[in-house]
Amino acid sequence: MNIRRSVAALSLCAALGVAAAPAASAEDGPAGRSAGLYGTKDPKFDGVWRQSLALLAQDAVGVTPAKSAIDWLAGQQCADGGFPAYRADTTKACDPKKGEFTDATSAAVQALAALGGRADAVEKGIGWLKRHQNEDGGWGMNPGGPSDANSTSAAIGAFAATGQDPAKGGEDGEGGKDDHGGHGGKSPYDALLGLQLGCAAKADERGAFAYTAAKGEPVANELATASAALAIQGKGFVFETVGKDKGAGPKPLRCEDRDSKDGAGSGGAGTPKEAAEAALAHLSRVMSDTGSHLKSAMPGAKDQPDFGGTADAVVALAAGEHSAAAGKPLQWLQSKDSGAVAWAKGDPGALAKLVLAAHAAGANPRDFGGADLVQQLNATGPKPEAAAPDSGADAEGDSDGKGEEKKSDGGGIGGVWWTVGVCAVAGVGIGFLLSGRKRQQL
Repeated sequence: MNIRRSVAALSLCAALGVAAAPAASAEDGPAGRSAGLYGTKDPKFDGVWRQSLALLAQDAVGVTPAKSAIDWLAGQQCADGGFPAYRADTTKACDPKKGEFTDATSAAVQALAALGGRADAVEKGIGWLKRHQNEDGGWGMNPGGPSDANSTSAAIGAFAATGQDPAKGGEDGEGGKDDHGGHGGKSPYDALLGLQLGCAAKADERGAFAYTAAKGEPVANELATASAALAIQGKGFVFETVGKDKGAGPKPLRCEDRDSKDGAGSGGAGTPKEAAEAALAHLSRVMSDTGSHLKSAMPGAKDQPDFGGTADAVVALAAGEHSAAAGKPLQWLQSKDSGAVAWAKGDPGALAKLVLAAHAAGANPRDFGGADLVQQLNATGPKPEAAAPDSGADAEGDSDGKGEEKKSDGGGIGGVWWTVGVCAVAGVGIGFLLSGRKRQQL
């Protein structure tokens, strides 16, 4: 599912074996970017992630992305079906042990599935996810790593985007996996439910998700909660529009008649639906105390808003058909005083997050706090293949020569997303894929 300026992120990426890559040069393409790639900043940490989000956001609002942009993403895939954060040299083989990531693979699968025409790449990506599912039903950031809420949520979205039941995402036969996913019949939902704080937790943390099962007491993490709240509904970055809802708020955990001595994570939600409601109720409660937005949870960060995490929360609430609850943080993101539009300017991943949040909650991303986010997103990459005549300024031709939308954005709750986000993001600088990891309280 964005604050990426920190030495901690660089250290983490290096520790995970992400190969350093040179920043795109002016010779690679227009405005100093590699041909087909969105954005001009060094893609070594987030190239696949931001490309996937940008393509999904364009597709959501009716823009037909450039073929070169889709080719760039598909060309990043490794021979075994996985995706790295970025491959500077696609002629070199990937390192399957540390060079491929669940989050990047899941995001790319969702984007390529939505755009169509890349069935082989999508199938190989899904196969990679099946082969690397953990025994508890979840996924870690790296193959074989401990399951975490963000990576598991992104993988659920990949299965949902390809029309497969995430609960049956495991591989039959080889590896001992059955048709319920994971070893021993464990599904991704089992893994997520095991990370949710239940009635034994503090009252203000009930319903939240921990990033991963660390030693000691689980720690509520808002980015993990936003990602899991969407995924445990069985939804990915793209989900069916359901129309306007009644505006009812999400239901928190009912702990009055439950034994709170069972330990955190127990005595809580019994079903994915209950878990989603409890997570959404937690997010709504947290945002109501902080001016309708989430705050940065990155260790050492100043007391500042988390724009990407707030966008994730909006999408999750919209997917749960809670328009009133989603509307408040959405209005905050749209307000000029929030600084969200300035935060996203020039950053394709950040712009895509705001576009998808607006679209999911029934707002107009072409008039978002007075800004045309779609035009700005188009300007960060190659000119789209097709556009409609009703796309405002773009219809007259923007100064960057980028294309326009094919159709206007519809209202209503639902729409299109991402949490993945999965892998959570919080700012402009390093990249979406690993940025959320910096902020996990392990």
